[in-house]
Amino acid sequence: MFSLLPALCSRWSSSSSKPVTTTMRALFSQSSQVSLSPIVELREDQLQPQFVAEYIRATTAIAPRCCTPFTTPLRFFSLPDTGGPLNIATHAHYYSGGHPERNELQMALAAHPEWVAYRQHCEPLMVSQQSTIFVEAHSIMDQFHNQVPGLAVAQVVDNDDDNKESSNPSILELRRYQLKLGYDTVPRFLDLYGQGLPSKLATLHPGTCLVTVLYSDVGRLNEVIEIWKHSGGTFAMEQSRQAARTATEWKRAIAQIANLAVEFQTTIHKPTSFSPL
Repeated sequence: MFSLLPALCSRWSSSSSKPVTTTMRALFSQSSQVSLSPIVELREDQLQPQFVAEYIRATTAIAPRCCTPFTTPLRFFSLPDTGGPLNIATHAHYYSGGHPERNELQMALAAHPEWVAYRQHCEPLMVSQQSTIFVEAHSIMDQFHNQVPGLAVAQVVDNDDDNKESSNPSILELRRYQLKLGYDTVPRFLDLYGQGLPSKLATLHPGTCLVTVLYSDVGRLNEVIEIWKHSGGTFAMEQSRQAARTATEWKRAIAQIANLAVEFQTTIHKPTSFSPL
């Protein structure tokens, strides 16, 4: 099963082909110049437990060529540590040119020998794959652009100098709301969320950053996801949670949001070594 990987790695050192980024960007430059809305693709690969380490090794090896934010639009790559099902490689990709850009980049990768070999190597390691298309909540991004960087940027700068050498490594926290059906449910959620968020942001631990707020566009609809980065690990997360309980406007907003939601889940993820976030 693993015979492809040595051949794949040996080709990297001798290949004279153009980098993936050159091929993909050249293809996309030929596509429509119409201004399109950015999308975020969240991919969740359910792995066989016994092959998680091999999957991560193979993906880490190919990442410098095919999975950086400067070749493909990777924004984070992580594995859940607690809070739900484990062994799910979770990765988000930001396409500033919307679906046409995604289509062009997928075509370029499908024609790239290293990527094809990598996929052939990794597919037997998976149980299932899932892809959902999200859109960033622009009302939140616009209102809090100085505090919520969004995924248009490749990285979130570590803003907690005290934790750079901490025993609490950075984690990602995904907070997922499944809302009731209805065309106005997500807008109502975002309006309430925006009203309460300033008071919560004012209380955060220095190592905590709200990266983005997303809502689903293709897949299971009416899902909203908050993505938080805690550069101080679970210590920063717990400190921020406790402080948020003192934010009156935030508590008032959440009380109303609870009436819109049918399910809520929070999971802690450990980023891989090549994850931009």
